[in-house]
Amino acid sequence: MHWQIPAPLETARVRTTGGSQVILRRHGNPAGPRILLTHGNGLAADLCYPYWSLLADRYDLVLYDLRSHGWNPVGDLLAQNFPTLVGDNGYVARAVGRHFGEKAMVGIYHSVSALVALCDALREKAEFSALVLFDLPICPPGGAPEDLEESLGRVAARTRKRQGWFESRAHFVEQIRRARTFERLRPGVAELFAETTLRPAANGGYELRCPIEHEAVIYEYGFGWAMQTQLALEQVALRCPVKAIGSDPTVPYSFLPGMDLHLLTKLNYDFLPDTTHFLLLENPEECAALTMEFLDRSGIA
Repeated sequence: MHWQIPAPLETARVRTTGGSQVILRRHGNPAGPRILLTHGNGLAADLCYPYWSLLADRYDLVLYDLRSHGWNPVGDLLAQNFPTLVGDNGYVARAVGRHFGEKAMVGIYHSVSALVALCDALREKAEFSALVLFDLPICPPGGAPEDLEESLGRVAARTRKRQGWFESRAHFVEQIRRARTFERLRPGVAELFAETTLRPAANGGYELRCPIEHEAVIYEYGFGWAMQTQLALEQVALRCPVKAIGSDPTVPYSFLPGMDLHLLTKLNYDFLPDTTHFLLLENPEECAALTMEFLDRSGIA
């Protein structure tokens, strides 16, 4: 199967803190309710196409990539941190209205960006009418939240050992197909991975759009922000409806949005069996169905 991403209806270039640039892309139905969507660490918003394509008929979709990811130029490594990403999130949300017209907006996030969005929502005035958070990384299943520090440390170390340059996209695709982490991906997603996360390198071949060190440093400091967010969740009322959708907590490469039943209820937690942390690329239909069901129940047509 070949996933063909359509050209955006509109684009806009936004400057965030430190001169970093974020490129907004508008897809879908401009007359529908608006969704702002981004992705997890080291990935890309276009890579989530198997999921967001299922929302395009009903919703006004605005996509953006995290700084130093996807369509965006590579920024300063020193600015690749959680405070900056949280600031970017609010800045981008406000810029969407300036460029594409003001209206209520739903935020949809995955992994690290879900943690960033929740941090922002708990500290600032509400920018969103609702939030959908996929595999919010606060606690590894079967362990305590403190185990996340060791888990993310291992991920950061593995990331730094990964290859950052490839002689061809086909070489990258073969590595994705052989990796146990990605064994549940839908057909054609390995090729979509190459298309959306690689760019031509100056010396020939292809390089990762998000450099290895930019990805690793976010994992390295994720634990502190996850713990701070969990503490804030216990003390602060959510300012809009939230739906946390997790992967299967019985399989590797998955997360829980907290261990406390009260927090799971507060976040309206649900999970998809037989999926991993990459659930948007493994079962996009069920992810989209849960999203639309939640938005319908929240009064967002």
